[in-house]
Amino acid sequence: MSIEFLVASAIGALTAAGIYLCLRGRSFPVVLGLAMLSYAINLFLFAIGRLVVNRPPIYGKGLTEYTDPLPQALVLTAIVISFGMTALAVVLALRSFLETGTDQVDGIVEPDPPQPDAEARP
Repeated sequence: MSIEFLVASAIGALTAAGIYLCLRGRSFPVVLGLAMLSYAINLFLFAIGRLVVNRPPIYGKGLTEYTDPLPQALVLTAIVISFGMTALAVVLALRSFLETGTDQVDGIVEPDPPQPDAEARP
C-alpha cells in the first residue's frame, strides 16, 4: 500500500465526514464538519506538491532536488483562514443559541414530546 493511497483515503474520509456533519440539524456538528472539511483541504493542498521524503523545502547552493515550498505556504495560509472561519462559526452558533434558545440550525424549536400523566395511571 502506497503513501499516496493512504493520503487520498484520509482526504476522502475527512471530506465525507465533514459533509455528513455539515448537513446535520444542530450547530455543533456543523462546526465540527467545517473543521473536518478544512483539514481535508489542508491535506489536499499539501498533497498537491507531491509527497517527497528527505528533501529540503528551500533551494540552496549545490542542491539538485528540493521540495516545492508553494503548497506548504498555501497550507499555512489555509490554516489561518480556517481558524478564523471556525471562530466565526462558533460565535454565530452561540449567538443563535442565545437568541432562539435552541441549537437547531434553522432556529425552529422542536416541540417536547407529550409526557404521560402520572395521575392517569391506575
